[in-house]
Amino acid sequence: MLPRRDLQVVRGFEDLPSVIKGYALGANEAADIIRQTADGADLNAMWAEFQASTALLNRQRDPYVDLLTFPVGNPTERILVPVSEDFEQATEFGEPRGIRLGVPYIAGYDFAWYDLAIRYTWLFLAEASSDQVRALNGEALEADNRLVWKRVMRTIFNNINSSAFVNDQNVNVYRFYNADGMVPPTYKNTTFTGSHTHYITSGAATIDSGDLAAMEDHLYHHGYRVTLGYKLVLMVNRQEGTVIRTFNTRKATPDPYDFIPGPMVGGGIFLPPNTGVVGAPGGSVPGFLPGTIGTYGPWIVVEDDYIPAGYTFGFATGGERNLNNPVGIREHVRPELRGLRLVQGPNNDYPLTDSFYQHGLGTGVRHRGAGVVQQITSSGTYTIPAAYV
Repeated sequence: MLPRRDLQVVRGFEDLPSVIKGYALGANEAADIIRQTADGADLNAMWAEFQASTALLNRQRDPYVDLLTFPVGNPTERILVPVSEDFEQATEFGEPRGIRLGVPYIAGYDFAWYDLAIRYTWLFLAEASSDQVRALNGEALEADNRLVWKRVMRTIFNNINSSAFVNDQNVNVYRFYNADGMVPPTYKNTTFTGSHTHYITSGAATIDSGDLAAMEDHLYHHGYRVTLGYKLVLMVNRQEGTVIRTFNTRKATPDPYDFIPGPMVGGGIFLPPNTGVVGAPGGSVPGFLPGTIGTYGPWIVVEDDYIPAGYTFGFATGGERNLNNPVGIREHVRPELRGLRLVQGPNNDYPLTDSFYQHGLGTGVRHRGAGVVQQITSSGTYTIPAAYV
């Protein structure tokens, strides 16, 4: 920019005002950078605030996702299949048989980078209030929650295995048991075949209590039981939630349990009026109260319209981000690249300008027997819902 004393000799600048901005001459200087929003909020302080908000989001995500998933740092895992080995009668000369595990299989987790830009021009920042800028950051955080949720839901409702390219090899990315030929390990006296599937249909157009019993059985016979410390969560659309609210033991054809309204854990059977309650719920799942409409027998029932109408999803959880949860969320091997990141723009002094949000993640199922999806239909064939194809 020309020094002020030289402006008088440049044709066309004789009538310039005393205060001149560099961008008026097609050039930019430090004085031109917008340091505050229109209501005086410091932009560098807002940058620090936004970084803190992404860190908070990474520590505590959607409570549904936290109870469904666990973090994964590696692209693959060796899953060791248990084999029951019993003592045998000893002989004078014989060597005992050694304990062993079954043949392991490799479970893969896919991975992709996602990003979202919010471009703050100098003119926008000059005119915008701090609330407007914060609102854009809030929208980005909500978009990240939707990204993670939809990735997890696609892994759950899509019954077709996919693959990931890891170290120059294609590895399977598994879903819940889906009749792909893998034989689930024997649990106690329950054995399985390679056609075993956790993607089932109800056989009728309306949900009934027998459907919930069938879903519990699919978890129970793999060892995912309330008595072994798991919580069983049933996620439904409002269409099915409205019907489940009517389940009770006092009907002409009684259901096994009464639906008990309220965000509580457990189950119970209501006796006739004024006779009390047997097996009343005993506690709550931390961070899981939003959307919980009540309990039915062993199920904590959650109503959410991200669950497609005509489908129900039941799963066993060991707690928030517990390794016993069914779905793994793969993150980058480098800790600093995990979770949602706010990447600064090219100017270190003004990082909010030209910044963008970035998240790398992938999913896969490790506990193939810990979830079951049921389509409420008279058809005998499971169909992937359109929202999660």
